[in-house]
Amino acid sequence: MAQYEIVLPESKPETEWVRGRPLQKVSPQRTHARLQGALTMRLDRWAAGRGEVAPEWRFRVAPPGGVRRPLIPDVAYVSNERLRTLSDEELEIPPLAPNVAVEILSPDDSRADVDDKIVVYLRAGSSLVIIVDPQQRAVELHDAARTVRLDETSTIAHWALPEFAYPVRELFSVLRRS
Repeated sequence: MAQYEIVLPESKPETEWVRGRPLQKVSPQRTHARLQGALTMRLDRWAAGRGEVAPEWRFRVAPPGGVRRPLIPDVAYVSNERLRTLSDEELEIPPLAPNVAVEILSPDDSRADVDDKIVVYLRAGSSLVIIVDPQQRAVELHDAARTVRLDETSTIAHWALPEFAYPVRELFSVLRRS
């Protein structure tokens, strides 16, 4: 059976397919940009030799029995093991969900849209979805078994990121003005 695919043109800012409709990502402001940069750098250092990390990397995500659709996590990690199976062309816009997807909440984000992305990523093969909430200074770790909410006294650590540890307080320290 042929799988259907939603194809959206590239746009600035990018557009994803969420809850059955095109949803343009919010143009990042300082808070979002600082947190995205900090997470990208920290994950990229950790991923050396393990895989690739990139911000705003477009994926063609398909949960089992679902329509393939574009999703663009704020930060994504894909293991070398999964990257090796892709052609050079597929590597540009992988036809899979990243191992780890990070979404940084913006004030205008709908929780229903965020929850839909979490479900789609996990059903399509992501091991972990990290939600960063700058207003609450909290981080949520979602995997197939559970959700863990972390506050500034906790550390981001998960089996999907072996040996990775990032204190939540340190992540949010990038928002302090110099």
